[in-house]
Amino acid sequence: MHLAPCPTSVLLILASLLCSTTYFRLPSPFSDDNPYHSLFLSSGDNATTARHLLSLTSRPHTAGTPANYITALYVLNTFSLLNFQAHVTPYKVSLTYPIFRSLDASFPATNATSSLSLQQEPCQGDPYSETLEALPTFHAYAKTGQAIGEAIYVNYGRERDYALLKSMGLSVEGKVVLARYGEIFRGDIVNNAMEEGAIGVVIYTDPKDYGGDNSSHTEARWMPPSGVQMGAVYRGIGDPSTPGWASIEGCERLERENMEKGLPSIPSLPISAKDAKVIVAGLEGPLVDEDWQGGIDVGAYRVGPGPVTLNLTYIGELKEMKIHNVFAVIKGAVEPDRYVLMGNHRDAWIFGAVDPNSGTAAMLEIAQRLSKLQKRGWRPRRSIILCSWDAEEYGLIGSTEWVEENSEMMGSKVVAYLNVDTAVSGAGFHASATPQLDHLLKEATQEVKDPDNSSRTVYDSWIESGDPPLIGRLGGGGSDYAAFLQHIGIPAVDMGFKGAFPVYHSLYDNFVWMKKFGDPSFQRNVAVGSIWGLVALRLADEEFLPFNYSAYASELHLSTKALETQGLDKSLNFSPLYNSIKELEKAAGKIMRERKALEEDGWASRFRKENALLVRDLNDRLMMAERAFADPDGLFGRSWHKHLVYGPSKHNDYGSRSFPGIEDAIEEGRSSSTRESWAFVQHQIWRASRVVSQASLVLRGDFT
Repeated sequence: MHLAPCPTSVLLILASLLCSTTYFRLPSPFSDDNPYHSLFLSSGDNATTARHLLSLTSRPHTAGTPANYITALYVLNTFSLLNFQAHVTPYKVSLTYPIFRSLDASFPATNATSSLSLQQEPCQGDPYSETLEALPTFHAYAKTGQAIGEAIYVNYGRERDYALLKSMGLSVEGKVVLARYGEIFRGDIVNNAMEEGAIGVVIYTDPKDYGGDNSSHTEARWMPPSGVQMGAVYRGIGDPSTPGWASIEGCERLERENMEKGLPSIPSLPISAKDAKVIVAGLEGPLVDEDWQGGIDVGAYRVGPGPVTLNLTYIGELKEMKIHNVFAVIKGAVEPDRYVLMGNHRDAWIFGAVDPNSGTAAMLEIAQRLSKLQKRGWRPRRSIILCSWDAEEYGLIGSTEWVEENSEMMGSKVVAYLNVDTAVSGAGFHASATPQLDHLLKEATQEVKDPDNSSRTVYDSWIESGDPPLIGRLGGGGSDYAAFLQHIGIPAVDMGFKGAFPVYHSLYDNFVWMKKFGDPSFQRNVAVGSIWGLVALRLADEEFLPFNYSAYASELHLSTKALETQGLDKSLNFSPLYNSIKELEKAAGKIMRERKALEEDGWASRFRKENALLVRDLNDRLMMAERAFADPDGLFGRSWHKHLVYGPSKHNDYGSRSFPGIEDAIEEGRSSSTRESWAFVQHQIWRASRVVSQASLVLRGDFT
């Protein structure tokens, strides 16, 4: 919107109004050619990004350790030096650490036993890999115990992998399963094995998925043979000792024996391809399909069971540790009680140059740009909070505890949550979002040059980069957006430049790998910061929130069509869901017409109190509509997950699903094929239709 020149007399009258009342609607200084936004985009600094990343990743900094507290102080100090209102919010949470672990492979034919090293070895040219500060490789929240049994190979440990084994007449009951990383969340690998009767789980990184050859990762981007992917096997979200409430000082806490939900009941260990080779070479039994073959140089993979026997021992310690979330607040000038949140987690399994500190470095570089804007006179219309989360790697703990503590206020005050976990692992831009933010994301990427081809925008390269859908959805539980969207119902985005990242959660995710392979010039990191920051600025600065619920209705229609075409029981009726989506489409059109009418009402009329209230009401309806998709009862059997439109797959926490309650019910219906099970599917269809109808009512803004 461009403003026409005003006569001096009009300006004097307007100035008088400014002094006399606080009930008018301020004229919007926020337009497509906003000079502050242009300044933000032109102020990117790759040297600042590189400096922050080097500092943050100088030592291993697992959650709860003194080194990770130092990173909290580093972020706090950076925010404070930029003159932001900065503070730390601590929580005491239950974290686990390894005390003892061992894995022996015994071969009955030769009566030989091999003790596997469980060590990640130094690589020439990588001084970080020589550290003595890293924790031993382990699975966070793994069950303490011993498992002795024949080894059996289960591929990725998915449900369909076990179904294939059963079709071959094989069972994992009483066995120690060997699974390879990939395809599903490691916690689900362990849980699936447990449900099938296994007594222990060993998960390794197969060269077919994570490693090219035996070269050092300083020569090639692949995982070295001794590389081990660490991570949590907890299937819950947040502190397991405070499920559903915040871990504040003096709060109620569950005892260890009562924390069973989401925690594994059998021991597990992560191992390297080098150690796994000993086991794979010792397996006999039937050959497996090509889909099951890996890249370890032992010939064709066989399933077993045995004759190799594994003796797995793991002893862990559950400790109450303090974690530290760090915040910087930029107060809004017009609507200080409406917040745009930008978040990234800071803790890492070891160095975490890619995951997560490429995102932390991007956030700190954004902070520098925003400070520059403030010095030029900028203040956002709405407030912005920069959030540095702790203990994400253990189960999204820092962000979840904060959301649970502030849930009632967040429901009425937060416009959107913008997440960047891994800012850069390669050259291709990827984004996931709730659909009302799709158009905003596309527009932002059209304003930022491709860091690898300055003749194009990020958007140009993005739309040519791969198969649809261009923008993913946020049903999975892979990062800190989960609590905001899936528990509260806050619009959310997750983004970054992605590429092959085989050193994930290992010793070799460090500054050397980032400088050599991830982002040698750190221009990709700056580009992420530009897109991330521009989306935040538009949400914070524009008079009308740039949400498009027509896109949401279209997406839900496609998702429903996909469900309906799965060859389901003929008794199912999707009409309730289709009808509610039509109502959402009508409501989305109505609110856009209201916005257009207010925009066309004329600049001078914006000083009228009633127009200011109309704008506020319209924006609140746009902000609150997403909340309506969150049902108080949550998903069946997973009540913490309130959002009935987007949530994780029941058997893969990383897997994003549309209408997860319906999907889960369909899965059960196909399994049991009873009248009652299909009736339950219909009930879930009705539940989803009701929340969509509620979202329509919120957008319309009128009582029935």
